[in-house]
Parts: sequence; C-alpha cells; structure tokens
Amino acid sequence: MTRQAQTWFITGASSGFGEAFARYALAQGDNVVATARSPDRLDALVNSAPERIIALKLDVTMAGDAEAAVAEAIARFGRIDILINNAGYGIVGAVEETPEHELRALMETNFFGATTVIRAALPFMRKQGSGAIVNVSSMGGQMSVPGFAPYSASKFALEGLSEGLHGELAPFGIKVMIVEPGAFRTSFAGSALRHMPIIADYREAVSGTRDFASGMHLSQAGDPMKAAQAIGLALQAPDTPLRLQLGEDAIMAVRDHAQALLAELEVWEAVGLDTAFAETGA
Repeated sequence: MTRQAQTWFITGASSGFGEAFARYALAQGDNVVATARSPDRLDALVNSAPERIIALKLDVTMAGDAEAAVAEAIARFGRIDILINNAGYGIVGAVEETPEHELRALMETNFFGATTVIRAALPFMRKQGSGAIVNVSSMGGQMSVPGFAPYSASKFALEGLSEGLHGELAPFGIKVMIVEPGAFRTSFAGSALRHMPIIADYREAVSGTRDFASGMHLSQAGDPMKAAQAIGLALQAPDTPLRLQLGEDAIMAVRDHAQALLAELEVWEAVGLDTAFAETGA
C-alpha cells in the first residue's frame, strides 16, 4: 500500500533542529511548509525539492504572520498533518540579571509565539480530524538551574500548555508531543543564546552555567538528524508519548529530577496531608 504524503509545518526551519526536521520530512517523501523570519535563508531547502516544499515568512511574534502562513500552507497542500513549533532562543543569566524587557521578549517567542501558531492551525486540524502538534521544549522544561531560570520558565509554560492541550485535542484525533532535547549540535549555543549582563554577586552561582553554555557550541554530542528520526518514529507509534527526551544527558537529568521529586514528596507527605480542617464532633 502506497504511503500518503503528509504535510509538515515547521517554524524556525532555517537552521538546526528546524532544518533537520524539514530534511527528514522531505526524505520521507512528505511535503514541507518551512517558515522563518527571513525566508531567503530557506533557499537551499527549497531547491532540494521545489515541488514538495514552500518557504514562508513567519515571525512568531508578529501579529498576523502565523495566520497568513497557515492560510498559504492550506492553499498549497490542503492540510497540515504535523505542526512543529521549533522557533525559539535561550538566555543565560540569573533572574535579577535579566531585564524585564528581555524576559518578556523571551516569553513572547518561546511561549506566546508557539501558542499563536497552534491557535492559527487548530481550526484546520480539527476539521480534518487528525494530525500532530510537536512542541520543542528542552530538558530545561522539566527542571532549572542557576542561570537558566528565565529560559526554563518559558519552556515550563510551554509544557504546561502542551499537557493540557494533549487532553483537549485527543477527541479530535490530534496528537500532542513535547520534545525535551539535551545538548544537540545546533546554533542554540551560538546565535540563539543571549548572555545577560553580569552582576558580581551572582558570578559564583551562575559561572558554571555561563561556562557550559559558551563552551558547548558545535561540540554537542546530539545529532539533529537523529533527533528528527526519533520524532518521526514516536509520531508513528500507536501510543505516542506525551514527552520524548532526546539525548543521554536529557534522559539522565530528567530521571534524576523525577526521583528527587518523589523522594522529597515522601519526606514531606505527612506535613502536606496534615492541612485539612479538623473534624468536629456531633
């Protein structure tokens, strides 16, 4: 039986994970709607399979961009089967080191931007009664460390939205999956990572994170193409996971964090339970 081509709608497709997802989809014989703030950066992708890919301008923080891109995607391919929210960036800095405008801008892209794209695509996906939404989070969407608190906050918010969305969309045959990568060889640690001004009092607490973020660029163990393959495999599974950790570092860190959470819960369980109104006699 011939496999029917699917249509992937990918944000942030000009490099890193986004480009890998697009190339993987094309290799499967699927259609791709590749979006980026500067669509001219997608020329090489388009030239690789011009009959099955369109490049569209989409700045997830600009009003109307998502709706226009989704409309063009539907006009060209008739449907969206897999929506991947990949556009985003990171911040390194303590909470106090991060100016409010930087924190708000981070949330606008990583959280509100993804939400806007989802809301633009959902009417069409609900109508077709099938599909999948993949929200690219991070191992930092499950835990946080000094220096990554603002970034993790944006991913925590995205994961909370995704978990609720998972239940809301199941009746329509639409899957929702959160992807939690560790360190992969993308541009994240380079152009996609903003370093905040240093406050001397936080130097000791945050220096490890700053050094890690600066030193890992282009030396990460993770292969973005293998991440794309893993996502494709998970989406094809009858029981697609709500969360998919990618990379040994992510798997170990998430496991350790979950075990620490359960251990702390057990230690403080009696205190937490002893908070109900005392029963009164008749």
